[in-house]
Amino acid sequence: MIFVGLLIAVPLGWTLYLSVTDSEGSVRAKSNLVGLSNYFEVLTDTDRFWPAVMRTFVFTGGSLAIELILGMCIALLLWRPFRGEKWVRVAILLPLVATPVAVGMMWRLIFDPNIGFANQVLSWIGIPAQPWLSGQYTALPTLMFVDIWQWTPMVVLMLLAGLTSLSDEPDEAARIDGANSWQRFWFVTLPLMRATVIVTIVLRGIDALKTFDLLYATKGKGGGSFHEVETLNIYAFGLSFDYNDYGIASTVLILFFLLIIAIMWVLTYRRKANRS
Repeated sequence: MIFVGLLIAVPLGWTLYLSVTDSEGSVRAKSNLVGLSNYFEVLTDTDRFWPAVMRTFVFTGGSLAIELILGMCIALLLWRPFRGEKWVRVAILLPLVATPVAVGMMWRLIFDPNIGFANQVLSWIGIPAQPWLSGQYTALPTLMFVDIWQWTPMVVLMLLAGLTSLSDEPDEAARIDGANSWQRFWFVTLPLMRATVIVTIVLRGIDALKTFDLLYATKGKGGGSFHEVETLNIYAFGLSFDYNDYGIASTVLILFFLLIIAIMWVLTYRRKANRS
């Protein structure tokens, strides 16, 4: 526990120190303490910081919501035994096998505006070609689709584990009372699954907030020419390794860390409130 604590505390403490300095060019170069001026500069940046915050929330919230809905539907289908269920489960888990960078490069080829398979399929049904990843307003929704494709299986696994741990007695009692399938799910299964759903939201939500490799592999520096997919991770990476502005980059990371802690606290508090 001490070792793990040091692995967390030392980088976090160093980043916190850099966030109150004017460090740039090199972290070993001489720097001066500037107090909270970096925080005021970042929090008043309406050109890059706040749009990156908005994209982070849109990407995370949109992907997570759809993954939960699809994950619950698929988990319910896999809940009861059926013929060939093992092969179906293997097929569903295939997207998790590949790394996010490999997935990003694969979908980058599929969505290529000139030779991509996606636009070829659209041409077969008479729909004009779409910019997909190259469009200013289509890149983020497209990457949300890729994230949903890859990580919905993980949500399925977590929800399916919760479903298999439930007792059959409440569902059988509701069936005897004449409840239909939707009523049994909404009033019996879902309330019993509330704790599992919250844990799934916490784990998958934090993972989605930290998404970097998929975005960088498909759009590169700055999240595209118009920063169309620039989330807080991409923004902080660019400040650090493109502009070597370590003071501002560390400030962004500290604010991002506090944001994640706040979200975790809210979800954990709601979980405790539901238990009580």
